[in-house]
Amino acid sequence: LWRRNQRHSLMLLSRGSSLPSNRLLSRGVSTARKAHRVAVLPGDGIGPEVMVEARKVLDRAMALFPHIELAYEEGLIGGAGYDAYGKHFPDETKALCERSDAIFFGSIGGPVEEQHLPKWHNAERDALLGMRKAFDLAVNVRPAKVYPALSHASPLRSDLIEGGVDMVIVRELLGGIYFGEHATAADGQSARDTCTYTAEQIKRPLRFAFEAAKGRSGKLTVVDKANVLDTSRLWREVAIEMHKEHPEVALDFMYVDNAAMQLIKAPSSFDVICTENMFGDILSDAASVLPGSLGLMPSASIGSSVYLYEPSGGSAPDIAGKGIANPAAQILCAAMMLRYSFGEHAAAAAIEAAVDAAIVGGCTTGDVTPPGKASVGTVEFGDAVVAAMKR
Repeated sequence: LWRRNQRHSLMLLSRGSSLPSNRLLSRGVSTARKAHRVAVLPGDGIGPEVMVEARKVLDRAMALFPHIELAYEEGLIGGAGYDAYGKHFPDETKALCERSDAIFFGSIGGPVEEQHLPKWHNAERDALLGMRKAFDLAVNVRPAKVYPALSHASPLRSDLIEGGVDMVIVRELLGGIYFGEHATAADGQSARDTCTYTAEQIKRPLRFAFEAAKGRSGKLTVVDKANVLDTSRLWREVAIEMHKEHPEVALDFMYVDNAAMQLIKAPSSFDVICTENMFGDILSDAASVLPGSLGLMPSASIGSSVYLYEPSGGSAPDIAGKGIANPAAQILCAAMMLRYSFGEHAAAAAIEAAVDAAIVGGCTTGDVTPPGKASVGTVEFGDAVVAAMKR
């Protein structure tokens, strides 16, 4: 099932192309009026307010495409889950996700100065890693694209992005140091974190990445640290062996330190990047700021059954409740959910086109608004996207 869903989803990552109507997810486009069950987890910080805007856009999609029916059920996670149940990933929330067709996720986390408090201590690790493990969310897909209308917002010089920045980072999610043994000595003077990978764990994201490269520019860069780490040497061995099945893809390797530099120095040189968990965590966050704001970057975590959709930014507690958060990433996650989980490609494209139209029309939140121009708030951006939506 995962491989079947995966292959259909990959076509949607191609540069400047959309999925042909006959290339659907294995779950298919619904022919009967059956409500898709969506677990809505707004979470903490700006999560609840950007989630409102995303749901508003989804409601508009249902009005434009009447055959689509979504049944929302909200759950608590992160600090909100801890307040209600004393756990960051409550059993009640897990049960909700288990009976749902997709997980629509907001954000987790509190103020930096409060991370020592039980409400926030290990909140992200407990909740996000818990969901990844519970639902076999082994592959994260995060696109990073510089919108031409927002090139001014990129932190890079114009000459570094004039060639176009359009990459996809494929990250393994269930292995590596994040899921290894973590221990601190009784005296607090030493600690260890263990990184482990198996060949089978490595094959899942690489399989996805090879197929993604075929639908794009045909280039795959595997990022590792093979000059030091045995796990990285295994990644290379597996990639080289799998490349025999995908000879049309140009495969190269890059050390993670060099990759971090090239993301800044020559971002246009990347097409598809595939890497291990921790490296992917760091590189995808670095790539996500190239467009100028994490508020523009959606992501999908692909598993063997239910998929999870979340914005790439964090909970941003410093601006929570002020009505200025950029909801674009959460809205684009809604489009990814419609496409990847429910096969509703036309509705997904309508949302993405509306986001583009709103931005081109000058409707931008403060994080990407040029100096001297007026910005809009969270609600206003959501309204602009709704207004721009059409079949």
